[in-house]
Amino acid sequence: MKKICLLILSALVFSISPVRADEGMWLLPLIEKLNSKKMSELGLKLTAKDIYNVNNSSLKDAVVQFGGGCTGEIVSKEGLLLTNHHCGYGAIQKLSTVEHDYLQDGYWAMNRQQELPSAGLSVTFLESFREVTNEVVGAIEGAATPADKQKAFEAIIKDLTSKAVGDNKYLQAKVTSMYGENAYYLIVSKTYTDIRFVGAPPSSIGKFGADTDNWMWPRHTGDFSMFRVYADKNNNPAPYSPDNQPYVPKKSLTISLKGVEQNDFAMILGYPGRTSRFMTSSEVKQTSDVSNAITIYARGIRQDVLMEDMLADPKVRLQYASKYSGSSNFWKKAIGMNETFKKLNVQERRAQEEKEFTAWVNADPNRVAKYGTALGNINKAIADREEALYLYKYLTETLANIEIASVANHYIGVVEAFNKGDNAAALGMAKSLEGRIDNFFINYSAGTDRKVAKALIKVFQDKVKKSDLPSFYSIIYNDYSGNIDAYVDNLFDKSVFTSKEKIVAALTAGKDAIANDPALALGKSIFDMMPKLQAALAKYNGLYAKGNKDYIAGQLEMKKGMAMYPDANSTMRLSYGKILNYSPKDAILYEHITTLNGVMEKEDPNNWEFVVPARLKELYKAKDYGMYAMKNGELPVAFLSNNDITGGNSGSPVLNAKGELLGIAFDGNWEAMSGDIIFEPTLQRTISVDIRYVLFIMDKFGGAGYLLKEMNIAK
Repeated sequence: MKKICLLILSALVFSISPVRADEGMWLLPLIEKLNSKKMSELGLKLTAKDIYNVNNSSLKDAVVQFGGGCTGEIVSKEGLLLTNHHCGYGAIQKLSTVEHDYLQDGYWAMNRQQELPSAGLSVTFLESFREVTNEVVGAIEGAATPADKQKAFEAIIKDLTSKAVGDNKYLQAKVTSMYGENAYYLIVSKTYTDIRFVGAPPSSIGKFGADTDNWMWPRHTGDFSMFRVYADKNNNPAPYSPDNQPYVPKKSLTISLKGVEQNDFAMILGYPGRTSRFMTSSEVKQTSDVSNAITIYARGIRQDVLMEDMLADPKVRLQYASKYSGSSNFWKKAIGMNETFKKLNVQERRAQEEKEFTAWVNADPNRVAKYGTALGNINKAIADREEALYLYKYLTETLANIEIASVANHYIGVVEAFNKGDNAAALGMAKSLEGRIDNFFINYSAGTDRKVAKALIKVFQDKVKKSDLPSFYSIIYNDYSGNIDAYVDNLFDKSVFTSKEKIVAALTAGKDAIANDPALALGKSIFDMMPKLQAALAKYNGLYAKGNKDYIAGQLEMKKGMAMYPDANSTMRLSYGKILNYSPKDAILYEHITTLNGVMEKEDPNNWEFVVPARLKELYKAKDYGMYAMKNGELPVAFLSNNDITGGNSGSPVLNAKGELLGIAFDGNWEAMSGDIIFEPTLQRTISVDIRYVLFIMDKFGGAGYLLKEMNIAK
């Protein structure tokens, strides 16, 4: 019976037809069945096979997962790649020094020899994507116990992935679940690791507006960077080598300089990270009151400390630029999410949906048998995990961000080996950590970390029960009379973990020089809590997963014929819609495009977020926009569309009806920050940098116009 139900569910998924063009992150194998007709009605000139085709080149071959958390697109037959500035931010920061600060000043390689290898960066191409629900369900249906079921599940996954890869050492395969583990897909991909930095504008363009403008419209940010993918002589993935050659793609995007007009067709291909469109009202409340609230409070305090030091010292600014950016992006998103949860009554709307679902279930005994416990299981798991979640969130947002504690914790095994008298093993472990430690101290300021530690130890103490405090607080109370500042000052003054040189000297001196280091006790007491809390949370995962699976299965059955796409999970998706303005409130209408005029209107030389480079002002004054200008002579910067995206879509190509590149998606808008949970068709918009502004900055501002010669620009 279970197999029959799941096979019926699979059939339901294929029978669903979209009811609204702007909502949905659609699975590529289903485009022809679900989306082609509606997309054509909106103006698409391509077929489904032009977008996704396993046997021939298609648009999907020009789109990559960039660095694991963003999207990029190939724009030349020589492996040239575009993504967002904020996606390349970490790689650019690693390549920068105080003397050559590519984040602050920008950079453009003027030939291939000047393209800079980006260690640790990778891009992944999708090879194929197909449903394997029947195979997975068939393999586990006869399992008698949960253990047998898990064993059968692991066996079928191994079988499917190994057959998909065969003897091709360049391929990777994985099976991922969809629709709350009600369906499964096999994904085959290929990853390249020789990625070289070609160029990016200075942060005054690539991050113009910074935190103030983040998630806001109108937007005037040139959020882009360029890299190049390299391969071996056979065009296969290979580690960095001077002998590698630019990757020759199956497909590269054509660039359109025609621009955008209101109501033009627009589609986006990319790797959206995670949505929760089936989230229940109890989950919305916990997300708002626990997860987001803690994130907002704790990150705000830490970020204030970081920013003060970053503004005071260019070296600290460079060391913490990527850390700060990564923290502040979700911090502001959490603020906006909570604001829109309340303003748009998200919890109440979800509760009403659950009421309707319950009525539908109760109307049929068969439905009661299948779905009757779904919401109850979810609600119980959410309620029971809250105490552990609260403590875990505060731990990860505060004490786990004390850097001296984390670096010291890496040496716990070293000290244990010393204590056993095995000096050779201890030094061997220390040797294996050298690379990680080198990278750590490149981007570490002990002075800044000292201030962060004082602030965050106080936050944790104030926000959790005394019985939940880690053991190092007893040192503060017993040895320092509760004076956190005195404890932290002594720790940083005496610890060897404030610099690589001190660590090396301590290891050379032997066990006693490191074994009693105060940062070791701090790190151990913090990070010993982590697995305990993770285990406490895991106790509720099974009940939640069962409830969630049943709830989504019921939703699929109840809403047969309606738009029901699976939640985003870092697999390639398609969204489609239009270039579209919006009205956030009464008497206000936001137009669909911004121009360089807006950059100049926002300029504030006394505010680092809104400084405008002198060269850009010169070009503006001369109106030297060349072929990148609009018909009215102005230079476009960013535009809006009603495409459905989320985190991970950053860097995604925005394509016109012919599949030509119009721009690069980089943000959502403030008025719809609850969009990961519930789509708001009248408010939700994608913000993208116009490709004409990208090329203008590359060419006219950066002087790297030679790159245009390898691009295919539509006439």
